[in-house]
Amino acid sequence: MTNLTSTARFFTICSGLLCASLCSTALLSKEAGAETHAPFAPIIAAEYLPKNIIYLIGDGMGPAYTSAYRYYSDNPQTQRVEKTIFDKLLVGMSSTYPDDDTYVTDSAAAATALATSYKSHNGAISVDHQGGPFPTLLEMAKAQGKTTAVVVTSQINHATPASFLAHNESRRNYEQIADSYLSNLIDERPVADLMLGGGAQYFARDDRDLTLEFQEYGYQYIDSLSDLSSIENLPALGLFAPKGLPYAIESQDPLRLTTMTRKALSLLSNQEAPFVMMVEASQIDWCGHSNDIACAMNEMHDFANTLSLVKRYVDTHPDTLLIATADHSTGGLTLGREGTYQWQGQLLHQVHSLPSTIAQRIVASPEVLNDLATFSAFLQPHISIAIEERKLDGLRNKLNSRLSHHKHKQQITDDIKQAIDKLTYTGWTTGGHDAIDVPIYAYGQGALYFSGHKDNTEIAATLIQMVQAERYKQL
Repeated sequence: MTNLTSTARFFTICSGLLCASLCSTALLSKEAGAETHAPFAPIIAAEYLPKNIIYLIGDGMGPAYTSAYRYYSDNPQTQRVEKTIFDKLLVGMSSTYPDDDTYVTDSAAAATALATSYKSHNGAISVDHQGGPFPTLLEMAKAQGKTTAVVVTSQINHATPASFLAHNESRRNYEQIADSYLSNLIDERPVADLMLGGGAQYFARDDRDLTLEFQEYGYQYIDSLSDLSSIENLPALGLFAPKGLPYAIESQDPLRLTTMTRKALSLLSNQEAPFVMMVEASQIDWCGHSNDIACAMNEMHDFANTLSLVKRYVDTHPDTLLIATADHSTGGLTLGREGTYQWQGQLLHQVHSLPSTIAQRIVASPEVLNDLATFSAFLQPHISIAIEERKLDGLRNKLNSRLSHHKHKQQITDDIKQAIDKLTYTGWTTGGHDAIDVPIYAYGQGALYFSGHKDNTEIAATLIQMVQAERYKQL
């Protein structure tokens, strides 16, 4: 794989996308040795330029996840399998490789590509190999006078949101990234006018309370999702968990991304300026890393409802673009395993708790494994799938044998996940990411520019063209 671009071609593309000062900075980085390779971006006809852009990212959501969700959400009483919102909005596929020879990206490099239109190395937050910054879509939108927002279920300084708001050599520098939200300013203001998600422990620290500093900039701050309705104006900051929000499967609001996005749309619609919002279903990826199919389907359900909400918004605001994709695929998910030609995803509706939660309760009260009747009664509120007595007793004995091991909680967690996988015929090939192409969804003003196969950088380059257009500039 070769990543070479002439300086002349780079400058031509850059001048079409960025203002002169940003272009000059990037060009200097290239001359210092960075492999910046801006993709071709089409010229957007004026009649297709969107006023508002809603950019949705399903972290880790490869095509196996959207296929699984179709069968998971299918109505078994009908002959045909119903199409999901993902099926209805699908327009193309995207490659996700990073700027190295691995072909398998991490979330930071992928988000950098989706936020800036430039490839970088794994771990990088919108910087090149020398640490030079790549201008981001939200920075450019803010410089154009547009309202900007980020809504996620991870911490707001996690890899994907950080790549739209910050620049750092390592995604793991969570406190540095959080601090930079108050030092990386556009026209002396933070990049995002609205931020909703988790991450309170990185912002309200003993050494520095960033939430107070945001309030000095005029931001309303809330720390409970139940207080979301109290936000009436922008700017605003909501941090609803120390790190990521609770998983959908165990959340008091299993559609918490939908809830936050609905509020964000209400707030953004009250602004005179056009807006650009990035929404991430962050924890699809976390479930994939854990190889937890029930967890993943609950996250997918929240994201599907969020997509449907945004589509309805576009229907009533036709000058708005919905664009959605994934940063990569996680886990090597397969529907069907060990040569058996079936997948029983409908059974996942009968899984009500995370395997780690079940394991924690077994470790705290090991007597629930004393006999089959006791174990069956214990398991029923967590997993209500009808399991043959022989198989259930085999699982009980296996879990009992783990109690004497050093890492018994993790082993019991893994045993429960594997039991669910066997019952549903679900397979996994990795606990990490894979290089599978991911879907692209688009709807509304300008959606036609995203059809077919695109690299992830091409998605960003097209959005940057739309943001940089003079038609909706607010200065």
